[in-house]
Amino acid sequence: MTRGPLNAALVLYADGNDAMTHSTIALLRQALEERDATAKCERVHALQLDAGIVDAPRPAAWAPGRPSGLQLVSPRDVPVRGLGTDAGRAALVHAIAHIEFNAINLALDACLRFAGMPEAYYHDWLSVAKDEARHFELLAARMQELGCCYGDLPAHNGLWEAAEKTAHDVLVRMALVPRVLEARGLDVTPGMINRLTEVRDHDTVRALRVILDEEVRHVAIGTHWFRWLCEQRGLAPDATFLRLLAEHDTRIRPPINWSARSAAGFSRDELPADLLPRG
Repeated sequence: MTRGPLNAALVLYADGNDAMTHSTIALLRQALEERDATAKCERVHALQLDAGIVDAPRPAAWAPGRPSGLQLVSPRDVPVRGLGTDAGRAALVHAIAHIEFNAINLALDACLRFAGMPEAYYHDWLSVAKDEARHFELLAARMQELGCCYGDLPAHNGLWEAAEKTAHDVLVRMALVPRVLEARGLDVTPGMINRLTEVRDHDTVRALRVILDEEVRHVAIGTHWFRWLCEQRGLAPDATFLRLLAEHDTRIRPPINWSARSAAGFSRDELPADLLPRG
């Protein structure tokens, strides 16, 4: 299977040294478990992978680090505020920053958890982690301008719970995290951009446009590896995706950003027909 637009030059740090491989795994774990948001981003930006990561021994268990003051609540208990005030916009940016912070952990976990994938898989997901760290930094800077810091407001743990539910199988992870949770960002971000434009918050809009453009590639990476795994296992990708949605009681709801999802590799047969544009 060709990788099409995802082909990229890989920088491999291979010298056959098992100690380096083990160190790479340790550094991935340290970045994942880092609690301080600034330090986590710095660790991620400094990470490089060696070729031995493919079959390197993995630790038995790990947990994502998050700021000690961050209060995790049920999604229904996360406060919703209007965008007409700085406080309301700060709450929205905080919620999106929390998603990006979790996305860093999810990308690192994708590298750390699943051994035996091709080298390109690990480089793809490390590149996603680096993008997500940069996105978080963009939003953290905007939060500061709005008088808020990450951890000041409650947030929910749904993204990491999805990581735990898909920890048993890389195919399920690729189907249900990048292609459901991250793809949801493709669908809803244009609406947020429109609402923020109406209240003239152009600084937040600029950050969200960067994130939206780059998230297409992240979902495309998930699509590529999902379809690659289906090919390896002799599975039909579209039917397998729909089966996994049903098995995990997951629905794709409106709105649908078909142009972004199409660019990220979705087929029309994977999405509800009534949500797709005609033609």
